[in-house]
Amino acid sequence: MVENLVGVRSNTLVLYDGVCGLCNGLNQFLLKRDPHDYFRFASLQSRFAASLLDRYEIDAVDLDTVYVVADYGQPGERLLARSDAILHVLNRLDGIWGLLRVGRALPPSLRDALYDVVARNRYRIFGKYDVCLMPEGKYRRKFLDLVTTQPSRNSGR
Repeated sequence: MVENLVGVRSNTLVLYDGVCGLCNGLNQFLLKRDPHDYFRFASLQSRFAASLLDRYEIDAVDLDTVYVVADYGQPGERLLARSDAILHVLNRLDGIWGLLRVGRALPPSLRDALYDVVARNRYRIFGKYDVCLMPEGKYRRKFLDLVTTQPSRNSGR
């Protein structure tokens, strides 16, 4: 069963490519910089992510896109993709990392073009795992695809 996220200041669900070295590195980065417990995660290869994305009429086989479900499980939930997803995550970070959100000043077409270049080359540059990595035990509860197969009933349109 999914933990109750009511009362959590931000229910940001990151849907990532579970075999991507860059994506897993980003998850580790976020886990270590999440003192407010904002982030939850699910691999795009999971049944959980496929079921959730299906509600938004998106095929989960597109592993070149990171998705973020902002306010996951809440009435105002919304799905963000590509550079909008990354900028939403950066907006949640404290300290100097939050300064990277100035990327919003760039036109979305330019941001997404840069995102696409990185996405197309991420396996070559950052590597690819044969299987999805398992998180450390202390972080396991934050990976919703490991604790449930079905998204929150409140999620989706």
